[in-house]
Amino acid sequence: MIRRSLPLIFSLICAAPVGAVAANQTTLLSFVKPTDVVSVDSSAASFPELTAEPTPEGEVLRRFTFTAAKQPSLRLSPQKGDWDWSQQGAMSLRLQNAMDWALTLHVRIESRDGKALYSRIALPAGPAQTLLVPLTATSPLARGMRAGPPMPMSLGDQRVLLAENVSGELSRDKVSAVTFYLDNPDSPHSILLGRFGVSTDDLQAQAYNGLIDGWGQYAHGQWPGKIERDQQLREGAQGEREQLKAWLGQRPQQDKFGGWLGAATRFEAAGFFRVEKRDGRWFLVSPEGNPFYSLGVNAVSAWQSQTYVEGRESLFTNLPKDGEPLATYYGTRDSRSTNGANRGRAFDHGRWFDFYRANLQRSYAEPCPVVAPPLAATPAPAEPTPCPPAGFDEVRWAQHAVDRLQAWGFNSLGNWSDDSLVATKRIPYSIPLSISGDYATISTGHDWWGGMPDPFDPRFAMAAERAIAIATRDRRDDPWLLGYFADNELAWAAPGDGPRARYALAYGTLRLSTDVPAKRAFLKQLRDKYRNEAGLSKAWGIQLKAWELMEDPGFEAPLPSAAYPQIEADLQAFQRLFAETYFKTIADSLKWHDPNHLLLGGRFAISTPEAVAACAQFCDVLSFNLYTAEPQQGYDFAALQALDKPLLISEFHFGSRDRGPFWGGVSEVAREEERGPAYARFLKRALDEPVIVGVHWFQYLDQPASGRLLDGENGHLGLVAITDRPWQGFVEAVRAANLAVPEKLLAAPVAAAKP
Repeated sequence: MIRRSLPLIFSLICAAPVGAVAANQTTLLSFVKPTDVVSVDSSAASFPELTAEPTPEGEVLRRFTFTAAKQPSLRLSPQKGDWDWSQQGAMSLRLQNAMDWALTLHVRIESRDGKALYSRIALPAGPAQTLLVPLTATSPLARGMRAGPPMPMSLGDQRVLLAENVSGELSRDKVSAVTFYLDNPDSPHSILLGRFGVSTDDLQAQAYNGLIDGWGQYAHGQWPGKIERDQQLREGAQGEREQLKAWLGQRPQQDKFGGWLGAATRFEAAGFFRVEKRDGRWFLVSPEGNPFYSLGVNAVSAWQSQTYVEGRESLFTNLPKDGEPLATYYGTRDSRSTNGANRGRAFDHGRWFDFYRANLQRSYAEPCPVVAPPLAATPAPAEPTPCPPAGFDEVRWAQHAVDRLQAWGFNSLGNWSDDSLVATKRIPYSIPLSISGDYATISTGHDWWGGMPDPFDPRFAMAAERAIAIATRDRRDDPWLLGYFADNELAWAAPGDGPRARYALAYGTLRLSTDVPAKRAFLKQLRDKYRNEAGLSKAWGIQLKAWELMEDPGFEAPLPSAAYPQIEADLQAFQRLFAETYFKTIADSLKWHDPNHLLLGGRFAISTPEAVAACAQFCDVLSFNLYTAEPQQGYDFAALQALDKPLLISEFHFGSRDRGPFWGGVSEVAREEERGPAYARFLKRALDEPVIVGVHWFQYLDQPASGRLLDGENGHLGLVAITDRPWQGFVEAVRAANLAVPEKLLAAPVAAAKP
């Protein structure tokens, strides 16, 4: 790669007034009128013109072009010594993307001692903006949320692109270089450059000040359906009732549990939900013996939308004052933890506010006495549930939520849904077996929700017994219960594709001391096979001088290799024993406490073949949380077919960033209008797999834009906004896809309910 030095002449201009973001910004150099102060070097990149050019908005900037190369770059450094930025808050660069599409620009700020800060910038097409890179490591988590507000944003009279994710470390008193580069562009890409400088302002504070309005929405954005006065909430709630009334009357004929009537495929009625394979396809079967495909929604709850306000009150424009009616929706909590999901997050304890329930009070402050008829075995067109009196009415809310779900074609409640919906006896539900205790855990390096429970620890069996006894209490004979999930998203492996990730559970176990039961179980398995250190040394290609050396903490097993195939075989054997012990412990306890209901699997987010096979052995249903465009992209369905077990997709979603909350979810689409087609495509492809017996959407509500209590997630993932207004276009697309399921699944039309 050829490296060229481009001596430009830069003048030092203090507190430049033209285009300054703030009074305390200093321009160090100008690409438009150069004088000799700063060295400018390029690699596989250049200034193609000697003169600057005007933009369509009238600003004059200088073009810089990155060629198609591995890492074309522009490097700025002082002509003499280092820059002392110890009193500065951010690096700034006036720039514009000269292409018609977004670019990913990488920025590296280095200090003389080898330290560096790094940021990756999504540079949108459009007019010029001022890029601001904080001079300390930061992320939106430092503000208590998963993702920050959309960029660029307006600060004063400027379009500002704030780098919100900055990693690394910098000695700000000896900054030696700033490098801008692209990563492997496939063709020449150009940007337009203006002034380069620094700023002493706390620009992050400015960017986050007044971010959330009084209804919990993004204050600076606009979108269809945004609430700007309380009257809109009341009008929207009233208008929705007429639509729900019509849609409830258009559901297919069902038994009271949601099993489809009139289908050619009939099953034996067992009084509880069960699974059966018929003609090569797995089915869920309703308690009355009708085919059932679980179209569910996770977290249908009025109690999971609080957001921390303590310590970051400036984030919110209009929090209620103590003593005001809506102040009843304040509370306190402590969400601090060492889990990966909470790592690096600030504002994770203290006072919170619940915008969702406050908006429910605003929406339903005026009662309207309309009575809903009872749900018949073959549903007739039903009136939606009556409006509540002023304040939050949980019973009314639950009935209304079920009205919505059934009108939209759903027939199940997924994990973490409120008991008040279960109490309606109108919709089947599922619940988690949330096992916790003082048992040993093993780290795989992922640990998003914590370490792996050690199933060899007797305390785990006791904790599982206790959790299952509590979960099954008063549910053993409930025909509305689909079944139980065996915990959620355990860290069976580590992220990545290599053997260290694949066998992270085995490697992590061997690094522990022998006071951990799983370590003792692994060593016993090896000793039973090899008898002594000589046998193991030969099989693994190592020199183990004494068996006791394996008992020491920190023991590092070798990586699998073709020369020593027993290494991988032994790692797999232990992970299989681990998974079988885990699932058998849960299955045996559940059979004792509740033999009537299904064990719905482990809700795998990251898994190993050993864990999946053990789940298939001891559970009635496999369950996966799949955040992909199609189910087939999330797992090898040929391998699942070989296990011959039904499968439930226990989580999936498609989010975007254009309706308020700042995170687009795990599976993101570009805009709101794409969410409905993405849902329909996912469901269609799920129906193509004969092992899949249902799909559960995550989740009912959008998460708070300022971050949920648990971990700061703030995604636009919901069927319903934080204002309790459904996303109309999305729910219409979802409803159409859901109502088409019985005909696609049963290869025969199912008639709509008759009045």
